[in-house]
Amino acid sequence: MALFDVYPLFSIEPVRAKGSWIWDNKGDRYLDLYGGHAVISIGHGHPRYVEALKDQLDKISFYSNSVQNPLQQKLSEKLDEISGYPDYRLFLCNSGAEANENALKIASFATGRRKIIAFKKSFHGRTSGAVAVTDNPKIVAPFNAGHEVVFLTLNDVSSLNSIDHQTAGVIIEGIQGVGGIQVPTDEFLRVVEKKTKESGALLILDEIQSGYGRTGNFFAHHAAGIKADLITIAKGMGNGFPVGGVLIHPHIKPWSGMLGTTFGGNYLACAASIAVLEVIEKEQLMKNASEIGAYWINQLRQFSSILDIRGKGLIIGFDLPEELKNVRNDLLFKHHVFTGEAKPNTIRLLPSLAITSEEASLLPEALDAVLNSIHA
Repeated sequence: MALFDVYPLFSIEPVRAKGSWIWDNKGDRYLDLYGGHAVISIGHGHPRYVEALKDQLDKISFYSNSVQNPLQQKLSEKLDEISGYPDYRLFLCNSGAEANENALKIASFATGRRKIIAFKKSFHGRTSGAVAVTDNPKIVAPFNAGHEVVFLTLNDVSSLNSIDHQTAGVIIEGIQGVGGIQVPTDEFLRVVEKKTKESGALLILDEIQSGYGRTGNFFAHHAAGIKADLITIAKGMGNGFPVGGVLIHPHIKPWSGMLGTTFGGNYLACAASIAVLEVIEKEQLMKNASEIGAYWINQLRQFSSILDIRGKGLIIGFDLPEELKNVRNDLLFKHHVFTGEAKPNTIRLLPSLAITSEEASLLPEALDAVLNSIHA
């Protein structure tokens, strides 16, 4: 049976990974500065992470949500300590798209309204509701019957008057990832919070790519000093194990059957997620993310060919002119450095939060070599 061909693939077959490094089936080693869309948060094969999964496999890997799972409570308590949302409730699911889907449902349930405010160049996932609030003409799907989605421009305060008493929820990324690392200003986020509260709508912070310590804060929106009603999480949450979740404000009351999932919050997912939080805390990875990110931004500013640099911590994007559109491929195939992209001509950096300063220094060296060869 052939695979359903929806992904453009590099001619590279990874067979092993450790820390910030990947080896292919030919024995070649690559520096991983993309982490599978910001998924690898604490490094490939971290010993504490591997130990946690192996230990849990020896006990129980899965059972349904019809029984008590003490690991869910342990994960919730650990998130209490580190997230800045100690009084919120946690609903566990399988992915970022599912987390956003549930957040949209909760907003509609809680307000009885059907209008959703989202933002241009946003990306919230591939399920029906998540696609409907994603600004991408290539992936269009209907929202549930009767729902309306309005797209506003990021950092345009005047557009926020569209948040009204018909609005169920406002969904915004802490930092836009797939949209090219577009950063909402702190002031813009504060006005979004104010307008949302005034309208009686719920504020949904999509921290799926920008959360879990990636910016140097646990959540990107922490820098603005705001609070959300719903925060969606995934990607770096499980360091490669599929897991997602929604942090839910205590004013939103659950009822039996309100939400549901088969695999969400299973024993292995919880074990992986607890290990990730323990490593982030013990190894001070948020501090490391902040320091390495500042170093990279300073280094990138030295290149006259780079048009713009955006981001915080270890979620960074930079633009290149049209004639340098092959830089990403040159970094990969000539210097064995994995990065991401967001067209047109935007390179994205989303490495493990545990990347070392020595490893980080390899990026400006490789970039300098690539640009010099092009300009030679």
